Amino acid sequence: MKKVLLSLLMVAGLGFAASAQTEGAVNKISVGPEFALPIGDFGDVYSVGFGGSVQGELNVAKSLNLTGSAGYLSFSYKKEIKDFYKSLGAPLKNDGIIPLKVGAKYYFGGNFYGAGEVGAAIATGEGSGTAFAYSPTLGASFSVADKSSIDLGVRYEGWSKNGSNLSFIGIRAAFAFGL
Repeated sequence: MKKVLLSLLMVAGLGFAASAQTEGAVNKISVGPEFALPIGDFGDVYSVGFGGSVQGELNVAKSLNLTGSAGYLSFSYKKEIKDFYKSLGAPLKNDGIIPLKVGAKYYFGGNFYGAGEVGAAIATGEGSGTAFAYSPTLGASFSVADKSSIDLGVRYEGWSKNGSNLSFIGIRAAFAFGL
C-alpha cells in the first residue's frame, strides 16, 4: 500500500511541475511499460506482473478522449508456489494475459485525468479463458515537446469470470505521440 501511495504522490508532483496546458484536446497514441501489484486472492498466488501496452486516444470534446488499448502482462508466481510445484516435478511458467479494452479519459483542467475502460482479459495459457476486464485510472499527462508527452497513470484493474474476481494495482509510464 505504501508503494501505491508513493506512486500517486509522484504522479501528482509531476503533474504540478508540468505546464498548465490541457493535454486532452489532441488525438494521440502512447506506448509504455506496465507494472502490476496483485492484490487479494490474486496476490496470494502471484508476486508481481510486468508488461507493456499501447493506447490510442481520440479527442471528442475539449477535455474528453475515447480510448482503446491493448497490451501484454506476464505474472510471476510467488516463490513458495514455484518451489512447491517444482518439488512435485511440475515446474510452473509465468502466466500471460492480453488485455483489450475501450473507454474514456477526462482531463480535469490541465494535466490530470480520470479514465475508465472495460473489455476482455485473454489468458494465454493452455486451457485458459477470457474474463471481463474493468479499470478505473487516475493519472497525469504532461508535454515534453511540441507533439509528445509523458503519461503516468495508476489504476485498479479487475478481471471477473464465473463469479470470481482477480485484481491488481497497475502503474503505467508511457510516451505519447500526438497525431
